[in-house]
Amino acid sequence: MAKKLNDNIQTKKLSSAVYQLFDIFKQEKSFLIFFLILFFLAGILTPYPHIAMWFGFMVAGYSAIANDSIQTIGTFIASNSKRKWYFLWLFIGLIFVATVSYSWIFYDGDVSHGRLQYKGFDEAPTSFSFLQLSAPLILLILTRLRMPVSTTFLLLNVFTTEATAIGSVIGKSLSGYVIAFVVAIVVWTLVAKYFNKYFRKKKAEGYWIYIQWFTSGALWSVWIMQDAANIAIFLPRQLSLYEFLFFTLFIFFGLGLLFYFKGDKIQQIVDEKSGVTDVRAATVVDFIYAIILFVFKTLSNVPMSTTWVFLGLLGGRELAIALGKNRKKKRRKSTRKAFRMVNKDLMNAGIGLLVSLILALMINEPLRDELKNFFQNLIAGFN
Repeated sequence: MAKKLNDNIQTKKLSSAVYQLFDIFKQEKSFLIFFLILFFLAGILTPYPHIAMWFGFMVAGYSAIANDSIQTIGTFIASNSKRKWYFLWLFIGLIFVATVSYSWIFYDGDVSHGRLQYKGFDEAPTSFSFLQLSAPLILLILTRLRMPVSTTFLLLNVFTTEATAIGSVIGKSLSGYVIAFVVAIVVWTLVAKYFNKYFRKKKAEGYWIYIQWFTSGALWSVWIMQDAANIAIFLPRQLSLYEFLFFTLFIFFGLGLLFYFKGDKIQQIVDEKSGVTDVRAATVVDFIYAIILFVFKTLSNVPMSTTWVFLGLLGGRELAIALGKNRKKKRRKSTRKAFRMVNKDLMNAGIGLLVSLILALMINEPLRDELKNFFQNLIAGFN
């Protein structure tokens, strides 16, 4: 009797899971069809390098900015949700045009502000594998699942031929996460009480919106200097005038689509954080983030994961807010919630890193050989 009852429960659970899967398919039907078309095209275009190059760029361009939008323009979208989308688009879009134009002019046709001149990423691909074209498609799926993975790891790593380059990117990104986490805890521990006392029940003054727009614009520009490499990795390192125009206009109009959909599903990651719809809190987040990115940009031209810096910033902020609660019971509950949020974001970021490393090893034979020699030398050293 007990066995029969248990079988019935298991059958109901299985039926429920099947229905949930069917509902997800029904809700995401259009997206899945679009994804399958792109996946099919990736397979067809792989043998044709010139066409594959632009196909990879276009998919990477939208998926990278859609995923990374939570870092830079996520708080901007959240705190300006009542404003017309096309005003926000023109502001952010024109800053993009100005930033990449500066790089194209002063870096001899390079739109990455020197990130793709770092050894290991400085050679433009002359042929493509199916897995390389699939990398931005995987990013597209992860973005749809609202997972803030590192586009730097997922897109750059599949093109590098040197393990040392990957190690440098990971090392710089980890240090960025730790520094952002610590800075966020210190800053919000100092200002949280001030925010609660003066801003919580008081509406923001009109001038705050100008401060926020300036700060968001500066952050967006610095982010482009870091992450344009993730999009341009498919393209020649020096773009001609026509190539540059296509690159710029495609991203410009892609941004319009992103603003029209108000950041799409991944925007919910920002919306769930404490108080980011308040223009004053959003301004502080953007200001600190911009400073950290600018400092790391000036240190070296090693590419880094801005996603990890952003997650460190938001994680430290959430923990500081939780620890600042007055009541012990409420503080304990908020702290547990903050740690769950930090763990969730880190897990998502870790998934992106793991996928990128697996793809990089599957694609690049020189990278596999270098890693094999490294471990052989390491084992020989122990022996």
